[in-house]
Amino acid sequence: MERVTSPVSQPDSSRPGKRMPRILMYSHDTYGLGHIRRSRAIANSLVAAHGDVSVLIISGSSLAGSFNFAPGIDFVHVPGIAKSENGSYASANLRLDLPEVTAIRESLIRQTAEAFRPDIFIADKEPAGFRGELVPSLKLMGTMGTRRIIGVRDVLDSPETIRAEWHDKGAIRAMTDYYDDVLVYGSEEFYRPLDGIPMPADLHSRIVYTGYLRRSVPSGTSGVRYPRSTKGPFILVTTGGGADGAGLIDWVISAYEANRDIPLPAVIAFGPFLSNTQRSHFQERIDRLSKVDSIVFDPKIERLMSRASAVVAMGGYNTFCEILSFDKPALLVPRSRPRQEQLIRATRAEKLGLMRMLVDPVEEGATSRDPHVMAGALAALCEQGPPSKSASPGMLEGLASISNHLAPYIDGPGAAGVSVSVGG
Repeated sequence: MERVTSPVSQPDSSRPGKRMPRILMYSHDTYGLGHIRRSRAIANSLVAAHGDVSVLIISGSSLAGSFNFAPGIDFVHVPGIAKSENGSYASANLRLDLPEVTAIRESLIRQTAEAFRPDIFIADKEPAGFRGELVPSLKLMGTMGTRRIIGVRDVLDSPETIRAEWHDKGAIRAMTDYYDDVLVYGSEEFYRPLDGIPMPADLHSRIVYTGYLRRSVPSGTSGVRYPRSTKGPFILVTTGGGADGAGLIDWVISAYEANRDIPLPAVIAFGPFLSNTQRSHFQERIDRLSKVDSIVFDPKIERLMSRASAVVAMGGYNTFCEILSFDKPALLVPRSRPRQEQLIRATRAEKLGLMRMLVDPVEEGATSRDPHVMAGALAALCEQGPPSKSASPGMLEGLASISNHLAPYIDGPGAAGVSVSVGG
């Protein structure tokens, strides 16, 4: 297929008069909170750096409106798609077959692009979108002069898996034919997620490693009542959305059940996608422990993390950025199925001295987890140093780097050099 391009230096003549710049973002959101939280951080920072910009986010997340967004940002919500732990997909809410839901999403995305007429388009992780739903809009935006950008996190999966998966989904072809830039939201020293992905030399030369996305404490109150234990030193245990976090939560609770002498108390954030049955079971056990408290969901988890003495997490991208940003000693307990993303990230983080990793034996085929192993790891957290002792310079400059890269296409010629430190 011939690559469809339209240089952004030649604006669409059908746009009447001068207007404020527009950015369209795509967050396919089939599992957890990772995509919408990353899009939120980028959108907030772009609005802070370029005050007259409008950002419209296409999202399938049912919780998108729960987060803190700056003025100038809005949403188009498309029907949700749910991904199960075994990797299969289904409609999240509508009683429709998956092909029909995908067709509706594809139509809404195209209509949005046609009406909004963005100067810049940023897709998160999936070049072709869910089941190719982005392709018609990518072609359309190419005729508009839209700068089309694919942004990917620091680790996707093993190179072999991503190469095969992207080939089957048409993602490699979409990235090659329709995108002008590739932004990697991480450090080249840490990991190169696109190694092994075939792409033309001209596109490969436009890969930019931005650095990680610095986070800050959101403005305003949290709206969540924190347990009394947060008034002193505590360990925050977070599993992100929580859909796949039951194993870690169970292991932490069992550690406090087995060893009442762990120095610091724990506050467990269940996450909004942990099942009600699991949550109730865990809460019954927590109620019997003096050193463990819980909350269900905090859309401003950055506020709680900034107060914590240490963090226990699975190793998802956003939590990793938050741990680096707030410089907290951290223990990562990654899952390795169905993706190796968290395992790769945690392994690299430990090798570089940023964080410690604890392998979950159940992930390797065992039938149980030793609570005393977790208890020992929690106790060791009290003596562990922060990531800043080993972090490389510029590791957290991702938001500023993205803003600088996009500045010529937002503000016009000579606008590069804008910097921003807002994490949103």
